Amino acid sequence: MTLTPSSPRVIGIVNATPDSFSDGDRFFDAQSAVAHAHRLIAQGADVLDIGGESTRPGAQPVDADEEIARVLPVIEALVREGATPLSIDTMKPAVARAAVGAGAVMWNDVTALTYAPDSLETAVELGCEVVLMHLQGDPRTMQANPTYGDVVTEVIGYLAARAEAAMAAGVRRERIWLDPGIGFGKTLAHNLALLANLDRLVALGFPVMLGVSRKGFIRRLDASAEDPGDRLGGSLAAALAGADAGVAAVRVHDVRQTVQALAVRAAIGQGRGHG
Repeated sequence: MTLTPSSPRVIGIVNATPDSFSDGDRFFDAQSAVAHAHRLIAQGADVLDIGGESTRPGAQPVDADEEIARVLPVIEALVREGATPLSIDTMKPAVARAAVGAGAVMWNDVTALTYAPDSLETAVELGCEVVLMHLQGDPRTMQANPTYGDVVTEVIGYLAARAEAAMAAGVRRERIWLDPGIGFGKTLAHNLALLANLDRLVALGFPVMLGVSRKGFIRRLDASAEDPGDRLGGSLAAALAGADAGVAAVRVHDVRQTVQALAVRAAIGQGRGHG
C-alpha cells in the first residue's frame, strides 16, 4: 500500500530478547529474529528497530557484551542482505557503537542519552539519527507510583532540554528525534494526557516517534486484553491518533495491520472535498 507523505513511517519491532513483554523468547535466537525481520519487511516496515534488552516494567538489566551478542548477528545478517534501514534499541553506548559499526543508522535510547557519561559523546561520534525518549525512573522501578505536577508540560520540557543538550554536545539538529515514552513511568491518566497533547510535542519541530503498540495502558482500558496480543485495536487507535497529531513514525509489533490502517486514513483524507 502506498502512503502519502503525511503518513508516519512504520518502524517494526524485532526483540532479540528472552523476556520481552510482548514477544517473550519467540525471536531470541538470531535465526528466528532475522526471519521475523523478513516478515515485517514484507508487511511494509520502513525501518526495523532491533533490541537485545527488554525495557518492560520490572525488566532486569543485561550487560553490554551479552546485549551485543544478541543483536549483532541479526544486524549483520540484515545489512548483508541490504534490508530496510535498521535502528538499535539500546541505552548503552558500547552497544550503539557495535550496532552502528555493523550498519545500523539510528540509535533509539530510552534514557535520552543519560545512561552513561559518554552517551552524548558517543552520539556525536556515531553521527547517526538518535531518538531521545522520556523515562521516569528505570525499567525496574518506573511503574512504582510515577508522579508529575503537569505530565505534558514536564515531559515536553524534559525532551526539549535533552535535545538542547544533544545539540550543545555536537549532535546535528536534523538527526534528533523525540519520543514521549508512553508507558515508561506513567499511569493511565499520564499516558492519555500525553496522547491527547502530542501536537504540543510535535510543535517543538523535531520528528516524533510514538511507541504505543500493545502497551499496558490498553489493558487498563480493556480488562479483557490481559494478553498483549489482544491489544491490536487499541494499538491502532493510538497510532492513528498519533498520525493525526503529526508524529513522524510509529513503532509497532503489528506492521501489516498498522500499514493498512494508515493507508485507509490517508485515502479518507484524500477523499475530502470529492463528495
